[in-house]
Amino acid sequence: MKLLKLKSYTVALISLLIGLGFISPSVSFGQDSGRIYIDVGRAQIKKSLMALPPLQFSGSDPANQENIRIGQELFSVISNDLTVSNLFTFINPQAFLEDPAKVGLRPRPGDPQGFNFQNWQTIGTEFLVRAGYRVTRNDISLEAYVYFVPQGRLVFGKTYTGPKTALRRIAHSFTDDVLQNLTGRRGMFNTRLVVSSDRGAGRGQKEIWVMDWDGANAEKITDHKSIAISPAWAPDGKRVAYTAFAFHTQARVRNANLFIRELDTGRRFLVSYRQGINSGAAFFPNGQHLLLTISQGGRPDIFRITPDGKSIMPMTRGPAGAMNVEPAVSPDEKQIAFSSDRSGRPMIYIMNADGSNTRRITHAGRYNSSPSWSPDGKQLAFAALDKGSFDIFVINTDGTGLKRLTDAKRQNGTSAHNENPSFSPCGRHIVFASDRDGPRQLYIVSPDGSNERRLTYDNHNYFQPKWSPFLN
Repeated sequence: MKLLKLKSYTVALISLLIGLGFISPSVSFGQDSGRIYIDVGRAQIKKSLMALPPLQFSGSDPANQENIRIGQELFSVISNDLTVSNLFTFINPQAFLEDPAKVGLRPRPGDPQGFNFQNWQTIGTEFLVRAGYRVTRNDISLEAYVYFVPQGRLVFGKTYTGPKTALRRIAHSFTDDVLQNLTGRRGMFNTRLVVSSDRGAGRGQKEIWVMDWDGANAEKITDHKSIAISPAWAPDGKRVAYTAFAFHTQARVRNANLFIRELDTGRRFLVSYRQGINSGAAFFPNGQHLLLTISQGGRPDIFRITPDGKSIMPMTRGPAGAMNVEPAVSPDEKQIAFSSDRSGRPMIYIMNADGSNTRRITHAGRYNSSPSWSPDGKQLAFAALDKGSFDIFVINTDGTGLKRLTDAKRQNGTSAHNENPSFSPCGRHIVFASDRDGPRQLYIVSPDGSNERRLTYDNHNYFQPKWSPFLN
């Protein structure tokens, strides 16, 4: 895919003195720059009212079906992103007091043909999005503005250009900027997921796939024609580590080896192929080391290894033959969370990055697995077997604040399995796999248990999703 070119569109600040300058409790102003932003914590109590009219087409052939399709898809992606942000309540278009298709993207009096702020203030609009697009041969241009209506004020305006193949990335880039400008926090809409899946694989086989955060643009990146599992992102977002049962020609057996694949070049590197299982990779944020579980002689332990596989050091040694698996490195690189049955049942533990000071974090359930750190390092998401099924939980890293996030039923009334949580890089979403609707599909949920949504809609099965870091 061509690199998307983003260029700032310089616009004049519009400031109109109006009498209806009310401000939602969820909206405040940055004291350093006067920039409007949404307090994310308060927005959980009261969402901001947003008007999102359809996109305007500016060109010579508005009836062209391809141009119409492009506009509809741009709008669909933008609308879905802003809905998933869980920050806004959208005003019903039937309540609009002016036809957005008959007025410009900028307001009066600066644009004599522009929209009237008063029409949007009257219906209680807090944020107004006005956007239009052009299609020139194989390129798309999206011109977009976001206004704070109570003060008749422009928040930001920008033009995004790129090839048609980058349509969804253009839309995601705009919504990322909406969140950045309104909340002061980076949006995650241009991030990706990596998963193990039976999609496009032979019977009993799994391969590794990458896709956009919303399930679009899925791409298979392995072709082992065996079982490829446990993918993990490198901190640069350009490499993926995973385990595949590869065939050893001399021994004439398959072994669970650890590989790293470069996404841009397609090159694959063998990192660890010690006899037994080499799996559960987790990169340190600096990218200089990664963790994995090596099972030799039936005892899985966690090791630290360099990406070239040349330097390896044990991090756990039992005790007494205990299982130590699924390592996850904290954002500050000082701690490692993992699952271990050293207490009898698999529970979540945390140890220092040098393997010292191991302490147990979870004490409930029969089987706790797959820990994932929140970006601020204050919480862990994990899956726990409770009452016959796995569900997603979060807990503070000191062992307090345990909270169940999922509790879904299958159509036959039995409890569904919800497994393998992974935090988004912004910390506001957790992706996981669930079989509640039949095949194992991907879902997201907020760390407080709200805003649960399904991402994939097909008949394939997805396992062990991992959310990418922020991507440039």
